[in-house]
Amino acid sequence: MAKEGQTDLATIVRESAGTKGLPPVDLWDPPYCGEIDMRIAVDGTWFYQKTPIGRPALVKLFASVLKREGDRYFLVTPVEKCGIEVEDAPFLAIAMQVESRSSEQVLRFVTNVGDEVPCGPEHPLRFEPETGTGGLKPYLLVRRNLWAKVTRALFYDLVELGEVRSVDGVRLYGVVSRGEFFAMAPVDNFMDID
Repeated sequence: MAKEGQTDLATIVRESAGTKGLPPVDLWDPPYCGEIDMRIAVDGTWFYQKTPIGRPALVKLFASVLKREGDRYFLVTPVEKCGIEVEDAPFLAIAMQVESRSSEQVLRFVTNVGDEVPCGPEHPLRFEPETGTGGLKPYLLVRRNLWAKVTRALFYDLVELGEVRSVDGVRLYGVVSRGEFFAMAPVDNFMDID
């Protein structure tokens, strides 16, 4: 049972059921109804009332009505909006396929909620410094200002596919997909690269 001023999961599921494809949450501007005790952990696990949600179909349904406004995340239906906590990125990129099409490399990612995302100008990669380690954290834009953190194993695959390019006079190491170069860092930050 939800507390007064809070929505329960049954209401969100009921109001979102029956939609095909992704709902147009970016067009919905319902009233804010408070916070719901839901959290997406750093490892991509979704929790409701501190318990992991074990049904992948339910997680996928919630992911389809997820919206980001500034630094806040909400589950949105046409009639209400409930805040949730996201520890890092709402999704994880867990698989990648490298395709070659007429001499153009395309990196296709799959997220932990089943999104298939071709990396390119509409779905860029970005690389953020990792606090305390000097390493990088890669992210892929999935949809509507929602990003997926690329798993460490896939990051190693991206490094293997990387190349050096000069951008504005700076030699950068990065990866190419759909004709777009996504810089990871200056070449000096990578060992054994000429």
